Amino acid sequence: MEEVTIKAVKREVTGKQVKALRRQGLLPAVLYGRNFPSTPISLDLRDASHTLSHMTTSALVTVVLDGEKHLALVRERQRDFIRGTLKHIDFQVVSMKEKLRTSVSVVIVGESPAVKDFNGVLVTGLDEVEVECFPQDLPERIMADVSGLKQIGDAIYVRNLVISEKVEILEDPNEVVVVVTAQAAEEVEEVVVEEVVAEPELIEKGKKEEEEEGGAEE
Repeated sequence: MEEVTIKAVKREVTGKQVKALRRQGLLPAVLYGRNFPSTPISLDLRDASHTLSHMTTSALVTVVLDGEKHLALVRERQRDFIRGTLKHIDFQVVSMKEKLRTSVSVVIVGESPAVKDFNGVLVTGLDEVEVECFPQDLPERIMADVSGLKQIGDAIYVRNLVISEKVEILEDPNEVVVVVTAQAAEEVEEVVVEEVVAEPELIEKGKKEEEEEGGAEE
């Protein structure tokens, strides 16, 4: 497992005052865990955005704080609604000696003969599953190979997912992950379009929404 590291420093600024940090190119975050006190931290926004953009939700990251390394999961990412930039990160410290529960993304791979030969449609039931395992055994993703789905109605269930024996999937084994369905017949309706001369619409510009800071930043 390749170690991915992010450097952090402790921060005293909390609440709405973190706006000033963002203007300085810093990203407010919090580091917490079962045996780790909740600690407000800040990261370099550019470096953190670049590092986290390549990571799945179940990938582990090492947060370096005051010279000490803390293995953690990214539990929550808050983004600016308009810009799409990161606003806040929640890191949960984990222990290599204790099992953890988290969700792992399911990735559809391969080509289904039913789609190719019978014009079927793949319908996804689950795009992630909850698992339990030790941190060192945590997969970044679980592959669902649809190349064995040959007929309309064929499906992959949770019980069919191929995964290490060291990882326990906590979902219902009979839950559908992906299924091939028949393509619905297109219904064509003739619509009579009447020309309507509409009066100009007056659009009032609303007040700028004030930024709300989440409780996790306290």
